[in-house]
Amino acid sequence: MSFKFFDKLSQDFSELLNDKKEYNVIFEIGKEENMKSFTAHSIVLRYRSSYFDKELENATANENKIKTIIKPNISAKLFEIILKYIYGGIVNIENTNAKTIYELMINSNELELEELSVKLENYLIESKASWLRTHFSLIYRSIFDSNDFEGLKKFYNDIIVKYPNLIFESEDFTSIQETALVSILKRDDLKVKEIKIWDYVIKWGIAQNPTLPADSKEWSKENFEVLKITLQQCLPLIRYFNISSEDIFKKVKLYEKILEKQLWDDVIQHSMSPNKSVNSLILPARNFSTPELPSRTNEPFSTIINREHVAELSTWIDRKSTIYSLANIPYKFQLILRGSRDNFHPKTFWNMCHGHAGTIVIAKIAGTDEIVGGYNPLAWDNSKRGIHMKTNDSFIFSLKNGNIQNSILNRVKNNNSKRALYCPTDQNSYGPFFNGFMMMSKVSDFTQDKKCWCCSKITARRENPIRTTNEEFSIVDYEVFKIIK
Repeated sequence: MSFKFFDKLSQDFSELLNDKKEYNVIFEIGKEENMKSFTAHSIVLRYRSSYFDKELENATANENKIKTIIKPNISAKLFEIILKYIYGGIVNIENTNAKTIYELMINSNELELEELSVKLENYLIESKASWLRTHFSLIYRSIFDSNDFEGLKKFYNDIIVKYPNLIFESEDFTSIQETALVSILKRDDLKVKEIKIWDYVIKWGIAQNPTLPADSKEWSKENFEVLKITLQQCLPLIRYFNISSEDIFKKVKLYEKILEKQLWDDVIQHSMSPNKSVNSLILPARNFSTPELPSRTNEPFSTIINREHVAELSTWIDRKSTIYSLANIPYKFQLILRGSRDNFHPKTFWNMCHGHAGTIVIAKIAGTDEIVGGYNPLAWDNSKRGIHMKTNDSFIFSLKNGNIQNSILNRVKNNNSKRALYCPTDQNSYGPFFNGFMMMSKVSDFTQDKKCWCCSKITARRENPIRTTNEEFSIVDYEVFKIIK
């Protein structure tokens, strides 16, 4: 039998880190005014890190037999966490934001601290999935060419298959490296129309050449040649023969000079005579029937509402006076988005719900039992900005829950039907926007600041206000369902 005293061992070695008597290594971390010095012990560093073993081998000692290692590309804050891990085997990331944890993972990997790097990678995937989705391009481009981070690569490959718009419409899409973009374009399972892929590729190519004139009609032959060279790895991966004739002449023709003459001639011929053979290679159409990612075992259809709520909401959709029984509910509620699973960034809503008609948005207000939401019979459209949508069938509501004794229905009135729903200009701040209920966040996370709002009797002069207060709120979670007969 053996007794293990790891806690005491960790504590003693952590205290050794602060011992200034026997150190023989100095680290200079950071740049210029932000530079900070740390002392350490070579024997600990050598046995805990193969990276520092090599660094110390090459470092020259001064007259006092002290070696100095300079690391300008890591922050003092992160390096201090890494040193504490090396000495004590403990990393405390409580109250640490996801970006800092990500940077700590990258630096740990570079310093060949595999145990720490893998642990942080798994933590990000399991606990910070929302942040990972929001910052796709930032992270994907930093890990793509690496031989490590297999867990993150699988996480992002699943996203590419299921929600490609989260990539293509992210704010930093144009900063993704060419090799990563080429890898994405090679996929046969992208759920994106080919003309949209063409648009994204052109957008990326132009962004790499900021000196090109803003209006392509003013481009010279040299300008087109620059774009052609930039996109030489991407252009062969476009499925031109799966683009409609209308889009070929409306969008592709603007940039025909970046295509090889034979390819362009074949594309035009195919547009006019689809049955005629062509000389160019015809890539297979992308597969839009890729199955959904497997759901979690025994995962409930909703984390916010129950079957009684579904019956009540279905009754309101059909304008019935008597609530459907649980056995006679005529609709299936198909989950499109769940904030805690997919992301609380407003842009995620517009990407994932784009094109879906007949949807219900349901939100759980933080700090109360209140469940509020709205029904939209029309299709959400992320291409419309600053536009109101007209419908007489939209409504907002609050649901019976906890200490909330009664559900409340509030239909859009005839005089407000022209402004029943709104497509905001700023999709990085505003999510679903009903007449009387909106979800908003100035920090692009509905759970982090109190900017969501519902109408009250005082402000909207409605007969059935769904809240008794006009105070703004944050949410715990929200879900969007497609209503299927």
